[in-house]
Amino acid sequence: MIDLELGSEHEALVETLRDWGAKEVAPKVHDLDRAHRFEPDFIRQMAELQLLGICLPEEYGGAGMDYVSLGLACEELEYVDTHLRVIMSVHVGLNSMTLWCWGSEEQKQSYLAPQARGDRIATYGLTEPNAGSDAVGIQTTAVRRGDRYVLNGEKTWISLADVADHFLVIAWTDQEKKKKRDHSGMSAFIVERGFKGFSSYSLTEKWGILAGNTGGFSLQDVEVPVENRVGEEGEGFRIAMFALENGRYTVAAGATGLIRACRDASVRYAQGRETFGVPIGQHQLVKEMIAQMVSDYEASRLLWLQAGWMKNTGRRNTRETSLAKWFATVASERAAADAVQVHGANGYSDEYPVGRYYRNCKAAVIYEGSREVHKLMQADYALGYRRDKPRRVELPAYRG
Repeated sequence: MIDLELGSEHEALVETLRDWGAKEVAPKVHDLDRAHRFEPDFIRQMAELQLLGICLPEEYGGAGMDYVSLGLACEELEYVDTHLRVIMSVHVGLNSMTLWCWGSEEQKQSYLAPQARGDRIATYGLTEPNAGSDAVGIQTTAVRRGDRYVLNGEKTWISLADVADHFLVIAWTDQEKKKKRDHSGMSAFIVERGFKGFSSYSLTEKWGILAGNTGGFSLQDVEVPVENRVGEEGEGFRIAMFALENGRYTVAAGATGLIRACRDASVRYAQGRETFGVPIGQHQLVKEMIAQMVSDYEASRLLWLQAGWMKNTGRRNTRETSLAKWFATVASERAAADAVQVHGANGYSDEYPVGRYYRNCKAAVIYEGSREVHKLMQADYALGYRRDKPRRVELPAYRG
């Protein structure tokens, strides 16, 4: 049975994050965004709030909260600025949750525990210059030589590329299968920033999420110990898709927060701005845009909450999470566009936050499965062309 009432722990988390966001982030984010400057201290503060290990077990340094708490955190963080939620997506959703489920005990002690405490920052390396939604199109290789793998390749559009300490990297270990595009020839590895041959860079020409760090990294004959392979050789694609599922959940919840930010900004402006002798909120077409934001917010929230509840109960949620991610991100793009429209000419100025919302929302419609990918997934589920098969590793149910 789904209970839509949040528990006291959930309510306390929301209250804490709203207070922190309003006091510590909101006054600074405009200037950081305009300067294209990442503020590392926000990560330190997030670690102090136990956000970087929010749903990870206490035995590994996490806060031991449930998956709904992860979603609530992402919604509240993106309400303030998208780059905060991105930190959660890559550090917790894509990397740490994957290590928790697929990693060896040694990897959990060496990498997961410091990540959960926030002592080390982690991210995810799948996308390449010529491979995005086509994950099998990656070119990075990992050749085994004795007790090590030698990695070569380049990853791009990597969040926290110039910030992270640990990278979960997907590469081809079977070159014959690579030629045949057989994804069972891919494997996953933990790469440390300090490994010889690793270098990173920041992307400077992006036009959204400007307060966040996005870049890429290069692997030039990087030697990675066999002990740093995650899962078995040949499981890299499955691990990558597992990671993306949890990442998509955080994106869905975050996009929901952006819709709410657009709604609240539009309501404030519509109540204070007058045209033709009345507040613009009294004009029907302005009401229509705000009403759409209201309905999109409520629907998006229910979709990610459903996925979170399924995670809590240990149920497979690939289909539900895909739907939540698709709907919420597309709705956030609509909400941001309408928020700019409600603000009129002022919406085109960075004096108001809605322009930042508009620039930030677009990326989520593309990454972690574009809207087109998710449309096809949902159609295939409905037509019976796609059915989820049992996985060797599943996300554990929340035990409380």
